[in-house]
Parts: sequence; C-alpha cells; structure tokens
Amino acid sequence: MENRKWYFESVFYQIYPLGFCGAPFENDGVLAGRIKKVEEWIPHIKKLGADAIYFSPVFESDTHGYNTRDYKMIDRRLGTNEDFKEVCAKLHEAGIRVVLDGVFNHVGRGFRAFQDVVRNRERSPYLHWFHISLEGNSNYNDGLWYEGWEGNYDLVKLNLQNEEVIRHILDAVNCWIEEFDIDGLRLDVAYCLDHNFVRRLRSFCDGKKQDFYLLGEMLHGDYNQMVNDQMLHSATNYECYKGLYSSFNSMNLFEINHSLLRQFGPENWTLYKGKHMLSFVDNHDVTRVASILTNEKHLPLIYALMFGMPGIPCVYYGSEWGAKANKSEGDPVLRACFDAPVWNELTDEISRMAQAKKNSEALNYGAFRSVVLTNKQCIFERKSENERVLVAINADGESYTAHFDAGCGRAEDLLTGKMHDFGGGSELPPYSAAFWKMER
Repeated sequence: MENRKWYFESVFYQIYPLGFCGAPFENDGVLAGRIKKVEEWIPHIKKLGADAIYFSPVFESDTHGYNTRDYKMIDRRLGTNEDFKEVCAKLHEAGIRVVLDGVFNHVGRGFRAFQDVVRNRERSPYLHWFHISLEGNSNYNDGLWYEGWEGNYDLVKLNLQNEEVIRHILDAVNCWIEEFDIDGLRLDVAYCLDHNFVRRLRSFCDGKKQDFYLLGEMLHGDYNQMVNDQMLHSATNYECYKGLYSSFNSMNLFEINHSLLRQFGPENWTLYKGKHMLSFVDNHDVTRVASILTNEKHLPLIYALMFGMPGIPCVYYGSEWGAKANKSEGDPVLRACFDAPVWNELTDEISRMAQAKKNSEALNYGAFRSVVLTNKQCIFERKSENERVLVAINADGESYTAHFDAGCGRAEDLLTGKMHDFGGGSELPPYSAAFWKMER
C-alpha cells in the first residue's frame, strides 16, 4: 500500500467566501463578521460527506480576493482574524480540514509595498519586489510600467526571485499555520510560479506541519513539472474537467475515457499513475455544471464518474443541489450567496458517493483499467492491493446489458448496499451509476 495521506482520502468542499457570505464586490472598508456564516453550514457539509474545505481567498484585498492588500489580515468584509480563527477551530472540531488559497504570483494595487513604489519610485525599498520600469507608464497612469498577470493591471506581478518577497510570503504562511492551524494551500495560477519558490515553499511547509497539503492550480501541459516530491502534492485536473462534461454533452464517453487512460492507464508510459489530482465538475471560475449539461439526467452521473475516477473529488458550494450559473454573465454570478443550503435528491446521491469514496481503498488508491466502453456506457476498474471496485455508468435513457468477465460472481453496490450478480450479463438501468465492490 502506498503512502497513505489524509488528502488522498478526502472529499473537498470549495467555498468562495466573499460571494458565499454576500460581501460587497468592492472593499468598502467596513468591518463585518460575515465569515461566521460558514459555521451554520457545518452540519450540511458533514452530512454531504466532505471532510476538507478549500476556501478561495480570505485575506484583505481590493475586490475579488485575488488582488491582495495584506497577507496577514482577514478581509474586513469577512470579519477579523479572531472570527476566522474561531471558524477554523469549529471546522477542525467537526473533523473538517482547512485549505486556504495562496495567491503568491501577484498582489493588488492596494498592496502597501506597491503603493510605496508608486509614491517613491527609485527611492522605494520595494522597487525590486515587482517587475517595474520607471521609463514606461501603466493603464492607471502611474508614471511607471509594471508587469500585470496576463495583462490584468489590477494584479501586480510579484518578483518571486527576490529574497525579501519570498520571506514576506513564508512569514505570512507561518502566521496562517500558527494562528488558524491550516492544513494546506491551493496555489493560485501555480503554472506561473517560479519553480525554485515552490520548492522553498514545500520544504518550509514540510518543516512546519506534518502532512501539510500543497495543491496547484494548473490548466494545460504536463502536471509532473510541478507535482513531484520536491514541489506540489497535487494539481487541478483541468484536462478531465473538460472531458467530463463534453463526454456527456456529445454522448461520447470515449473522450473522458481517453483522458483517464492517458493519465492513469495500465501502460508504463501513462502520465500520472499513482498521483492524485484534484477532480471537479465546476468551480468559482467556470459555468456551473447544472448550466453546462444539456441533459439534466446526467447530473448525478457526472458526479459518479468524478467520484469514481482516480483523484481527489471537490464539490463547489451550491452545485451539490444543482444551482445554476453561467460564466457569460460574469464571475459574480458564479460566486453566489445562498441563504441556506438545500438538500435534494442530487445532494443525497453525492453524499452516498462521498461515503463510498472515503471508505474505499480501491477508489482512493486503486489503479485504473477500462473494462467496457461504448458511446453511452462505460465500466472501469479501480484496483488496489486489497480491493477491487467497478464503476459502471449508463448515460442512455434505455437500459443496457453489459457482458464482460467480472473475475468473480457477485459484488456489493457501495451506493445502495445491494448485491449485484454478474451471471448472465449485468443490466445497467437507464441513467444509472453503480460502484460495485467485487467479491474476493
């Protein structure tokens, strides 16, 4: 059995706090203890089966959280450091771990060191904290040019090769661990970060807290460049995110299966065998899954596929009951404020998947092998040292009988607790998912 870690066996729940708590978009400077709302949701999060929360940015920022003003102060629209400390303590009491967003590639224009450079130019001690040319000008007419993130000049790029900048960030992370007892970080735009900085961060966090989790936001390319023993434990699996919804929308399960085989398949060359990427069907940056799927009967199935495939499942607040929102209407609609959580049939099904996943060695650590594959049906095997689970999905409105060598006579469906007999073919009801735990 490979090295067991809490994060490989967790189900994550993502909250975008400024939206979740109904904070104003612009930082109005008014202190309000909105973050305490999270405490009211703890019973819901527990019932859903999530045991780790990933909070999008919580620190003082200009607007949306990713334009940081102060790495050591909770955003006043959310409350005080004391308020957030209490929220973290309550989550930990409930057995829920806490992962924060580490936004280290850039800061906001309101960041004190940047303001100092704008005022004092070459006399500023912070001049080399950023990528600045005093010859040029910015969109904001500062009388100097600076590098923004991907052309967004409200996001001022930090110089992560500057020792003072590195120390400033590590000092902040140290405070978060000591003050809030956080369990990990999700690194915003990890693909932009200086690799030596990431190595420094990893060794620093390893030294501070055993089993501290580092997840990187990565979109394309080879995740192994940053997911390795010196850098990150895990990355966001955007390749499979796209494959998940488009496989259902085009009724072509070959697409997601192709990605999973490429990433985790049995051949020696596959990319991420034995690694655990973060799996998701939506998040704070993309259209909610209930708005992207063309057939709503596929909603529980896309979750079943996500929970059944290799990786660490993450559910975005609101999507567990099928909330809708389209990115074309702007990011704030994706980051809504709900008065209270909703519990419905979908939530019920996701909670069963979460329990099955957390308690299954094969679903947490098992290898991936495709067993049956058609346009509308797929069955794949997750096999670990002591357990074998088959994940079976029928995305069609008709029932389907699958014939294959199961290697045993019977299995227990981890989602329903019912026994399944493989004799004479396996019938998959219309729009169904099963997690069959095979007899030994």
